[in-house]
Amino acid sequence: MKVFKDLFWYFKQEKWSYGGGVGILFLVSLLTLVPPYIIGIIIDAIATNTLTESMLMRFMGILLFIGIASYVLRYIWRILIFGSSIKLARLLRNNLYHHFTSMPSSFFQRRRTGDLMAHATNDIRAVEQTAGAGVLTLVDSLTMGGLVIITMAATISWELTLIALIPMPIMAFATSKYGSMLHKRFGVAQAAFSSLNDKVQESMSGIRVVKAFGYEEKEIEAFKEQSEDVVAKNMRVAKVDALFDPTISLIVGISFFLSIVFGAGYVINGALTIGQLTSFTVYLGLLIWPMLAFGWLFNIVERGRASYDRIRLLFEEKNEITESTYAVTSMERFDLTFRIDHLTYGGSELLKNIHAHVKEGQTLGLAGKTGSGKSILIKSLMRDFDITVGDVFIGGESIKNYSLDRLRQSIAYVPQDHFLFSATIADNIAFAKPDASYEEIIRAAKSARIHEDIATFKDGYETIVGERGVTLSGGQKQRLSIARALLSDPSILILDDSLSAVDAKTEEAILSELRGLRSGKTTIITTHRLSAIEHADLILVLHDGAVSEEGTHEELMQKDTWYRAMYQSQQLESAVMRGGDA
Repeated sequence: MKVFKDLFWYFKQEKWSYGGGVGILFLVSLLTLVPPYIIGIIIDAIATNTLTESMLMRFMGILLFIGIASYVLRYIWRILIFGSSIKLARLLRNNLYHHFTSMPSSFFQRRRTGDLMAHATNDIRAVEQTAGAGVLTLVDSLTMGGLVIITMAATISWELTLIALIPMPIMAFATSKYGSMLHKRFGVAQAAFSSLNDKVQESMSGIRVVKAFGYEEKEIEAFKEQSEDVVAKNMRVAKVDALFDPTISLIVGISFFLSIVFGAGYVINGALTIGQLTSFTVYLGLLIWPMLAFGWLFNIVERGRASYDRIRLLFEEKNEITESTYAVTSMERFDLTFRIDHLTYGGSELLKNIHAHVKEGQTLGLAGKTGSGKSILIKSLMRDFDITVGDVFIGGESIKNYSLDRLRQSIAYVPQDHFLFSATIADNIAFAKPDASYEEIIRAAKSARIHEDIATFKDGYETIVGERGVTLSGGQKQRLSIARALLSDPSILILDDSLSAVDAKTEEAILSELRGLRSGKTTIITTHRLSAIEHADLILVLHDGAVSEEGTHEELMQKDTWYRAMYQSQQLESAVMRGGDA
């Protein structure tokens, strides 16, 4: 029952709904006790030949009233209790989604998408069941069961009641044992479902790669094996689940047997009337639901506890990127200063000894081999990682002093792994500025040199790009991402190797457009194609997370270093390709 304690914060928040629902449940239980009592009176009246028409009609009227009242009250408590449980599911989903969006990128490197989706669906559904059906079974089994037992003992025979309850300790022991087994097995089953969810999400996202390598059969076989594992683990849950009803039915059967055997003896001895024994057996029948509910309660509660524990572990993961208590919410200058002595994450040193200053309106170029630290440096500016020793400054103010919203609103980031939503081209471009006019969207598309491509599509800017932009080429996706960034007109624009999939001519056209659009605003470009940054005011060449070369293009070309060799090699390659085209 620990999960009810864990959810007490919500029960307290919705105290009027749960309080009203529980009160109405209690009232329904009281009304349910009346019909068996009336049945006993009528049977005794028949046995003694004292039943009159007016007496029968009066009792029938009472039973009709109880039936209608119970119908209305049951409707109300369902709205109150199950309505509150649905609200809890909505609250948890909203909180979980907000938690996901506030976590840094390192969180999503540790957690897989399918697993997070399973937490937000199956696990929350199990907790919703606990807050709805779980509360119902707890209250109903205790109130209905308790009232029936008290009524049987007080109005008919306490001795026969004790005899009927002899098997109950066996049921309590069995359901407790089953509950512990269910908790362990359900947690394992949910983890297996998360893994299956991961597999499906990964396979669907990478379906083009799977087909390109003819890997369909192996993927199908791998999915089949994982699916069978999920089935097997859920079957282990079902086997425990299936023990509840037979066990309770057996206990109820034994109780009925003892009641009839000993009750018949009491009737023969004159201690009970036939009407009282009939009422007793009807009351005993009313105990079947509380007993079943008690067993079902353990089932629901253990599932809910396992799922709530999984959800709580997610909420306990804290964002190591925190805001200052007195966070600055305004920016007036956008010059950048990097004073990074060390940036360590996960036991590895990612950046070291990076010291540079970029004036507002200048362009910073970042070059270096794959894995040299270019993207990490960019992410440290956006506070995806916090500098271990040192700092980064915007307008002379530490980025740690700005509110995260203000910091990231001032930056437009076009990443290497560009992401497009399954929406129209216009919606994707306007993502950072939902109220943008069509003219603004088209202007941004023209600046990113994607407008002519869009014009060839049948539906133009209303073309649905498909999941992750599956219907577009790599170069088209990159240019759409650039258009999206340009539309927001940021104070700081970051292109993280965002021109790698376009040809040299298109790249030069985009960069030329940027130089005009970005006049007076700060731009950072990371690239493997050095021609993209030869116009930059400052170029940093990174190697193993540190600056190995620094200067303008002209200054670097005068040194016999990696930058000069790589630039000449790329220019030669470009000249050869142009010659081949000719």
